[in-house]
Amino acid sequence: MNSLLFAAESDTKGEKRTPAVYIPTIYFAEGLPYVLVNIVSVAFYTKLGIPDSLIGLYTSLLMWPWIIKMFWGPVVDKYYTKRTWLLFMQITCAALFVFIAAGLNADSFFYSTLILFGIIAFVSATHDISIDGFYMLSITQKQQAFFVGIRNLFYRFAMIFGTGALYNIVGKIEANYGIEYSWISAFLICAVLFAVLTMFHCWYLPYPAADIQRNTFSTPSDDDKESYAGFIKYYVSVFKQFFLQKKIIPILAFILLFRFGEALLVKMSQPFLIRSMEEGGLGLSIGVVGDIYGFIGLISLMIGGILGGWAIAKFGLRKCIWPMALALNLPNLLYVYLAYVKPPLTQVAAAIAIEQFGYGVGFSAFMMFLIHISKGENKTSLYAIATGVMALGLMIPGMISGFIREWLGYQNFFIFATLLTIPGMITIFFIPLEDDKH
Repeated sequence: MNSLLFAAESDTKGEKRTPAVYIPTIYFAEGLPYVLVNIVSVAFYTKLGIPDSLIGLYTSLLMWPWIIKMFWGPVVDKYYTKRTWLLFMQITCAALFVFIAAGLNADSFFYSTLILFGIIAFVSATHDISIDGFYMLSITQKQQAFFVGIRNLFYRFAMIFGTGALYNIVGKIEANYGIEYSWISAFLICAVLFAVLTMFHCWYLPYPAADIQRNTFSTPSDDDKESYAGFIKYYVSVFKQFFLQKKIIPILAFILLFRFGEALLVKMSQPFLIRSMEEGGLGLSIGVVGDIYGFIGLISLMIGGILGGWAIAKFGLRKCIWPMALALNLPNLLYVYLAYVKPPLTQVAAAIAIEQFGYGVGFSAFMMFLIHISKGENKTSLYAIATGVMALGLMIPGMISGFIREWLGYQNFFIFATLLTIPGMITIFFIPLEDDKH
């Protein structure tokens, strides 16, 4: 295990950088803009009284950049290095967090913040492409299998930071200074944190030999392979490589459906926790929600994420995918229990702990499958296409989640979301699975 954690080859600068140091930080940086746009925004608008139907619709539309990023994935693959893209997107995110904090003072805050969230989403999606490409170019395939649980863990750490520590800070500031000032402070904290991460990565990230600069936008080569005509040919070949692979229909069905029920539930879980009991929710303060996610959820997620990555590296994806699929989806039933019983806080915390553990285990299998189908010379672009399809599978149920919730109520909504996990698990019978542990 130590050899996988700390093994490092000299980069093009002659430096040896330990992947156990930079992989956690780059995936924390990848997760933070995502959680702010897609999860924290939900709590933000819920606290400010926006209806569930509008929250579900508009915050789900913010997923578009993660869906269509497949179309500019080849650009990131073709021009400059993944390291360059990564650092530029990070400093841009830091600046945008400052802008969104300033946008909270606007009279039409709902639309102004939505626009800013949309810009952050575009930058974040490009950031994802560069980080995932850097991950695959900077370490061996065996290390990739080993680190899949750790990278997912720190990606989720960012989500726990946003929905745990940040909520706790918002709750404390809100109690003394009001809602608006609390959220301004939250986004400024994120800006400072991202600026620090950018400086650290500029210093510590290696220069992998495989991460070569093929071209720049300003100085394309006259050679056909490097010309714009050659690029279009390359661009089309990447999409053909992905969509013409064997069993592409079951692959697409799996990516789109496997997380469908979870996507419905996740979009409405925060409104459910925050809304008053008269509205069908649990009536928790945002600070209490932050305490639960930031402590109990963090520990459970850590155990689940590491266990998932370790199990895949040891036993292979084929043997692990069914137990991990059940670990991901069965905890949905706990929300049915919470909605009907309205139990005390200790039981709510226990339910969230189990859900976070199951997510950590199950998501490891899902992401490892995306890596399995993104092999070859253009693996960064192929992986961007795969995760773009995944984002589409999250956006569609998210868009309709609020309307379904308002139609069915929280109790029946959670039953419906649990039933919709079944089609995705059925697709497992048809997808290509390899015991490729490398």
